Amino acid sequence: MATSDPDKLIAKADKLTKLSLTTATALYEQAAIAYRIAKNYEKAKDGFEKASKGQEMLSSYPSALAKELGKWTEVADFYRRASELYTECGRLQPASDALAKGLVLLFVESALEDASPDEAIQLYTDACATLEEDGKEQMAFDLYRAATIVYIKLEKYADAATFLLRWALAADKCNATHSQCKAYLSAIIVYLYAHDFQQAEKCHNDCCQVEAFLQSDQNRAATRLLSAYTDADVEEIKRAAQSSIISNLDHAIIKLARKLPTGDVSAFKSGATGQEDPLDEDDLT
Repeated sequence: MATSDPDKLIAKADKLTKLSLTTATALYEQAAIAYRIAKNYEKAKDGFEKASKGQEMLSSYPSALAKELGKWTEVADFYRRASELYTECGRLQPASDALAKGLVLLFVESALEDASPDEAIQLYTDACATLEEDGKEQMAFDLYRAATIVYIKLEKYADAATFLLRWALAADKCNATHSQCKAYLSAIIVYLYAHDFQQAEKCHNDCCQVEAFLQSDQNRAATRLLSAYTDADVEEIKRAAQSSIISNLDHAIIKLARKLPTGDVSAFKSGATGQEDPLDEDDLT
């Protein structure tokens, strides 16, 4: 590829990022190598950085399904390659972070081979705790996601919601506001799927104490869903679950949302469970 025009490679890669991230990432790397050969080090640095970001994005796509597909090693390889590319462009801290995340995934992969679901959950929890203790919460996001999926498969919905709230707390600590708000909305959806409207409402009220969530699109989506429940409006619940905000959550959560409501919602209607006191004709107050 040394004879290829690196400018054309970069232009082609830019066009392909939304169509084929794998191809675009490879082109960025090829262009960076060509720039380096031509001693255009500034453009080489930019090319390597774009390639490294592409590798990280590629690593995030399959990670949620990595356990059931047996692809943890491949996902870890994406992070390893991202680390190498970050090093090429002089970004040593992102290089270190990507490598650490890959090593955590490899550890989990090797330990999960003969693990039961409960043992798998414990492994994810331990790995998350280790990263949290090191102040590297963002590296644990894929592990939070994977653990949530296991809980959902086991139909342990309260545990899944609790882990999502833990994910939100970790996201808050590393200022990942968007991830934090998505985790909050996901927890509310899990409670609704479990047909626990009371807990979903309590969770929403607690989450609204966080300013970032209160002002977010995720809060508006949650409010719309909960309002539909209090109106016992099945069709509106289904429409709310199809919103673009919910469609941008993790696939496992989207699948739950698309099945809402999971039971009779008439009991949740405002005033439906309350009983008026009988009229006392002698009481004129």
